[in-house]
Amino acid sequence: MSAPIAGSYADLADLALAAPVVIDAKIVSATRMKDEISTPVQTAFARYLIESDVISLIRGAGGSPPRIRYVANVRLDSRGKAPKLKKSRVLILARPVPGKPADLQLIAPDAQLAWSAETEATLRAIISEAVSPGSAPRIARVGHAFHVPGAIRGESETQIFLITDSGEPVSLSIIRRPGQGPRWAVALGEIVDESAATPKPQSLLWYRLACFLPRELPESAVDNADPVIFDQARADYRVVIDGLGVCTRNRAAALQPASLPR
Repeated sequence: MSAPIAGSYADLADLALAAPVVIDAKIVSATRMKDEISTPVQTAFARYLIESDVISLIRGAGGSPPRIRYVANVRLDSRGKAPKLKKSRVLILARPVPGKPADLQLIAPDAQLAWSAETEATLRAIISEAVSPGSAPRIARVGHAFHVPGAIRGESETQIFLITDSGEPVSLSIIRRPGQGPRWAVALGEIVDESAATPKPQSLLWYRLACFLPRELPESAVDNADPVIFDQARADYRVVIDGLGVCTRNRAAALQPASLPR
């Protein structure tokens, strides 16, 4: 199998959101390409021309032919041998080749994944969320943060407005009450109301926030020059970051979102 990933949610989201075509397929042939007719391949890999029968089209405008063809880099074992590819069931994340409906180009060297029910279900869920109306937009950066102390000691509220690629509003609110732990929520819309809540782990909204927000509140986000106000806003932002948890990625750094569209 070509460079399979461990399959964290973030790994799969990085690939699924960048791929205009996602296919569940079964390999029918795999032909190793000669070095002189292919571009250089990294050590411990070999390049194969693969033909696969389509089991189902998970994503793709205009449908798919019953058989597809693409080039994949396949990881070799310690003896320099490739695994048995024929009859393997795989998940393909790719882009179409103009003028060649049966040909695809993988969006990344590791974008042929070993099939499993869990991996397929996760990919389908990510894609379904992404194309649904009102889905979580891509976060570009932190905009402005405002911290307002309450009328009594220990009471306060911080609002942090995020800049999105689409211009759709996203904001974070962190509320503190005397004798209680801080509570935070995220709102998709102009108004923060009772519907605002923390994002469900392993969801598209969680991914947008946990994987793309900076770990610290930028100083430029707070207009107030009072260091006490900034320190409290920064502490409240940290509540959100800690609540989101770690965005775990297991793919090679060179294959992560800096080199893939989101």
